[in-house]
Amino acid sequence: MVRIRPLLLKDWPATWQIMAPVVRAGETLPFDPAMDAEGGYAIWVEAALQAFVAVAADGQVLGTYHIKPNGPTLAAHVCNCGYVVAPTVRRQGIGSLLFSHSQDQALGFGFRAMQFNLVVSTNTAAVQAWQRNGMAIVGTLPGAFHHQRLGFVDAYVMYKVLKSD
Repeated sequence: MVRIRPLLLKDWPATWQIMAPVVRAGETLPFDPAMDAEGGYAIWVEAALQAFVAVAADGQVLGTYHIKPNGPTLAAHVCNCGYVVAPTVRRQGIGSLLFSHSQDQALGFGFRAMQFNLVVSTNTAAVQAWQRNGMAIVGTLPGAFHHQRLGFVDAYVMYKVLKSD
């Protein structure tokens, strides 16, 4: 059984352990590949409204996401999220569980929509997962992501209305 709960300080070492290889690869997240755990915590947890972890019954961290306003004041009704799933459990539905949870949290926080600003076009698994979960590509940013293996690649802006009038 997988449980999703707020990320606690004691979860950070295990969370960083699954995030660090993703950050170092420089293929999906826009963070500095040389970022350390302290920098990761500042971006992932401290700069977010809330960070969450998916944990197995034995307490193992399987994935994480964070949620924050996508913009200030007049755009603060739209949230932005980032997600990372442990390599050992990818393609097992953890990302979809995190996404579903994030939608519920977004509504609880009063957000009306969700926007992903930079979904790397070559990350086809993520693009397809977000589309299956109702996100739409609303824009393409040509060469907006500096992929560490492929050079400059396109990124998508993805959007989903959570609550309409």
